[in-house]
Amino acid sequence: MQARHNKVAILQSNYIPWKGYFDLIHDVDLFIFYDDVQYTLRDWRNRNRIKTPRGVDWLTVPTNGTRQHLICEVEFTDPRWQSKHWETLRHNYGKTPYFERYRPFFEDVYLGRRWDHLSQLNQYLIEQISHQFLGITTIFADSRRYRATGEKQARIVDLLTKAAASLYVSGPAARSYIDEAHFSRIGIELVWKDYGGYPEYPQSHPPFEHAVTILDLLFHTGPEAPYYIWGWRANVDSNNDK
Repeated sequence: MQARHNKVAILQSNYIPWKGYFDLIHDVDLFIFYDDVQYTLRDWRNRNRIKTPRGVDWLTVPTNGTRQHLICEVEFTDPRWQSKHWETLRHNYGKTPYFERYRPFFEDVYLGRRWDHLSQLNQYLIEQISHQFLGITTIFADSRRYRATGEKQARIVDLLTKAAASLYVSGPAARSYIDEAHFSRIGIELVWKDYGGYPEYPQSHPPFEHAVTILDLLFHTGPEAPYYIWGWRANVDSNNDK
């Protein structure tokens, strides 16, 4: 029998997600992309927000996605979006302190490769940003490999059981369908992720906005980005111990 030692999170892949998404990844040993579930419209799957001189704006990838698709089935409808997104990022972040540091990687993503499926792009970006730029050692997996069954909580539990999880870190949005007592009965500790308290960083075009893509943080703070996601908590903990 496989040992139960994993801290696990399960979440749909998002397009260049915000720093809180990577904070959740950093909390666990295994992060499972939950992309064999219904695609949701006007959501974070195919879009995110950037800072511009005019304020916060959306960067949206055109897809064929409908409510009849699973996330992993969604395809891109027009490859021209790639060069457009790169030009938008270059235009709005080209003068930030660390844009050139990450330019080769993102130029390759947007100009050097052709992407057909949304899930493929999202997962690639999230994994590479985590490992290459944030130093996260978490292992990634796709939910399809576990062949989970059931609906909502039952399917999550099946995934966690097959992944040999001992602790499940969940985003607060799942409180609407998660029965905490059930997790206690089956021996899986449930932890609700808290996204509060993030410190501000030097960000172009005030006022400051937390709810923007991770690229905003990378381009402005470079190798210091992990501090603004989870590293700052060490200072809070030390102050609480005094």
